[in-house]
Amino acid sequence: MSLLDALARRGLIGPADRPRAADAIAAAADKPAHATLLEKGFLKEEALLPVLADEFGMDYVDLTKAEVEPDALANVPQKLVHRRNLMPLSRQNGTLIVATGDPFDAYAIDELATLTGLHVHPVLGSPREISRLLKQHFGVGGETVSALVEENRAKDEIELLEDIEADDSEMAKQAQQASVVKLVNQILIEAANERASDIHIEFEESGITVRYRIDGLLQQQKLPPGIEQFQAAIVSRLKIMARLNIAEKRLPQDGRIKMKVQGREIDVRVSIIPMVHGEGIVMRLLDKGRMVFNLKSIGFLPEVDAKFRQLIDRPHGIVIVTGPTGSGKSTTLYSALNEVKDETTKIITVEDPVEYQQNGICQIQTHAKIGLTFAAALRSILRHDPDVILIGEMRDMETAEAAIQASLTGHLVFSTLHTNDAPSAFTRLIDMGVEPFLVASTVEGIMAQRLVRTICPDCKQPFAPNADDLPIDFPHRNRAVGGKDLPDLTPADAKLQQVLHDHASPAAAAMVNEALKLYKGVGCRACRQSGYRGRTGIHELLVNTDVIKDLIVQRTNAGVLRLEALRNGMRTLRQDGWQKVLNGTTTVEEVGRVTAGDIS
Repeated sequence: MSLLDALARRGLIGPADRPRAADAIAAAADKPAHATLLEKGFLKEEALLPVLADEFGMDYVDLTKAEVEPDALANVPQKLVHRRNLMPLSRQNGTLIVATGDPFDAYAIDELATLTGLHVHPVLGSPREISRLLKQHFGVGGETVSALVEENRAKDEIELLEDIEADDSEMAKQAQQASVVKLVNQILIEAANERASDIHIEFEESGITVRYRIDGLLQQQKLPPGIEQFQAAIVSRLKIMARLNIAEKRLPQDGRIKMKVQGREIDVRVSIIPMVHGEGIVMRLLDKGRMVFNLKSIGFLPEVDAKFRQLIDRPHGIVIVTGPTGSGKSTTLYSALNEVKDETTKIITVEDPVEYQQNGICQIQTHAKIGLTFAAALRSILRHDPDVILIGEMRDMETAEAAIQASLTGHLVFSTLHTNDAPSAFTRLIDMGVEPFLVASTVEGIMAQRLVRTICPDCKQPFAPNADDLPIDFPHRNRAVGGKDLPDLTPADAKLQQVLHDHASPAAAAMVNEALKLYKGVGCRACRQSGYRGRTGIHELLVNTDVIKDLIVQRTNAGVLRLEALRNGMRTLRQDGWQKVLNGTTTVEEVGRVTAGDIS
């Protein structure tokens, strides 16, 4: 049924007016029929819109009586809603209710959903009332139409914060073509909007693969057909943006792109290596607008937070953060620096590379080719009278000894190591060649950490777990539904479990008789149907004690150090993860994935 038929059936268009209305619609074929009817005065909005909503299967909302929820306005792109005349009304369970005056503009709804990460449910309302509400709630004031048009024109553009240079070669000319520039920009913009930490571009015999690392996991992206013909041009364009040699295809190259995407300043670290079917590209995105260096954002449990703050408040000693690549070590250390930073404290860092530039902190970029190594920089900065020193990584004996000397001369030293747990850091330093008594006397504490995905808040739901689905070391497993008899533990596991039981907190013991309730994400648009959005840390904090110092001097293995640390109150990575599962922060599956192979 046509719109005119529906209007006639409701008596809103009389027999005499219908032919004229049909002629007007036909004469303005480039306009929607309802817009023509309103423009020519055949109907008023309040009469037409309910009929139009019914025809499109939409709800009609009288915006003169509508109440706009403040949550609906948060994180909604202002320019988009003005440009498309969309008015957010409410937000519930990951769904954004939005009023639109044009039921034909499905692209506007899709664009809003993409930019907000929410499921958008459109309802029909008066365009005039939508404009009024936009002015009322967003305060458009002096914004002009031309400014909005300019925003639309520039939405696919990237502002480079550094000048780039390109030669007159054929390769450079291809890289500067508008189509190639737009394609590369779209990849970078989409990755930034999807909260990706890395972009992986790989060239294979079958074509191009683009993957974004989102919340720690790589996710392959759909690409348009024929994109493989731009392979060389894409690589060349990225090399030009990163100020690299576009003619060099045999050796690895590293560069940096400083750019602004939709008003957000983003630092991109570019690494290019030669492969069989072309050059592989990995880009690390450091979004300064989303980086928060605050200990409250790290995800410490209260007990760990209190102990870690005590460590970093000490006047001297070494505090080490350990974990695999991408486990958030730098974020933790920068957060610690911000905690101790004030006008009376001089802080100097030695990093490779300097990932985040911080005000109030003196940062040094190492250059091994010219002899500016970690150890060389440390020897020099001690003459600058720092109070706190950050060493990006203890990579060798020379760097470790320099850090120890700095600690012995009254400095607080922060650094990182690559080990799987906290106790192993002691044995790692000794394996480097550092004397055990120096390790024991200078290292005050070690923080091991990993990152786990957090449950999406928009689709988070409670559930009663089955005991058979829980690991045998999960706390309060006996409170779950069902379950078979647990298998016998090995002597080593039994000893460990006894230590954990003897040092269980009163709060944990009080939960034994309660029914076990956990949480999971069922999947929604905001989390790309994964059930997870964002990440938090799980931590293992080992504070050095006199007993542990004696064990270190005796060159005791990491397993014995671990048992002693547990007796002293250390919570393991896996225990910390289980607590965050019980708190509703993450899931059993996620902690199990990240800590697979770890001792409980």
